[in-house]
Amino acid sequence: MSVPAHELLALFGHFLLLSLFAIGGAITVAPDMHRVLVDQMGILTDAQFNASIAIAQASPGPNVLFVAVMGYQAAGFLGSAATLIGIMLPSTTLALAAARWSNARAHWLPVQAFKAGMAPIVIALMFATAWILASGAGQGRLWLLALVCAIVVWHTRVHLLFLIAAGAVLGALGWV
Repeated sequence: MSVPAHELLALFGHFLLLSLFAIGGAITVAPDMHRVLVDQMGILTDAQFNASIAIAQASPGPNVLFVAVMGYQAAGFLGSAATLIGIMLPSTTLALAAARWSNARAHWLPVQAFKAGMAPIVIALMFATAWILASGAGQGRLWLLALVCAIVVWHTRVHLLFLIAAGAVLGALGWV
């Protein structure tokens, strides 16, 4: 578990780059993580790599935790810090910078057009998710619940967490 400092730095740099390619989440670049950690650097075995993903995916919390688990398996706490900070730093910085930039230019027509154009895409993605979840369950009540939630989100300022909590209550009561 003793990894030299230059390998930790290389690991950190590689995960910095992977962060920018991880569109859809860190799991989308897992094959390249395997290539580097198992095949190239040899600091994890196939079994350790697979176990890292399985443990993190089974745990509550963000899906990106598998990166920290792999780093820990490879090099202890420093490996965990190198991989997790590496995968999170660029994407987080980019998201914050984009949010600050767009908020400072909220009056610009192109920014308003982008935000207006994204609204139907987000709504369509919500409907696609509802479609997949309701079709898999085979229950008509889920369609009704998805429609009600969509209307509530579209026409009110009710926070999404309240809708999630309501869905949890309906699920606990056995309605969905």
